[in-house]
Amino acid sequence: MARHKTYDCSAGCPVEATLDLIGGKWKGLILYHLLDGTLRFGALRKCIPGVTARMLTQQLRELEASGLVHRKVYAEVPPRVDYSLTALGESLREVVLSLKAWGEVYLGRGAQRPQRSALVR
Repeated sequence: MARHKTYDCSAGCPVEATLDLIGGKWKGLILYHLLDGTLRFGALRKCIPGVTARMLTQQLRELEASGLVHRKVYAEVPPRVDYSLTALGESLREVVLSLKAWGEVYLGRGAQRPQRSALVR
């Protein structure tokens, strides 16, 4: 994925750009778990039980390429790799927490589950 994709700059362009960076099944979960701080690959994999090692690696590489996640490799045997949010990734904190809160309400874990008609314009 190119770091700066070209968008048509229509009204939904900023939403499209954001979803390109954090969209998909695993990226949001990765970002959510990194909100608490630096994690190693194995710890991230335990936090996200359905992801394969290959897919987690791919998603982390894409997040790193987009400047949202920092990867630090330590010259040790065995090698140790830590993942953390960059300042740009940290700027998504409120977005990710808002998605979590909305999901809790939608799943009936929040104060009141919205009606489907209220969720669809």
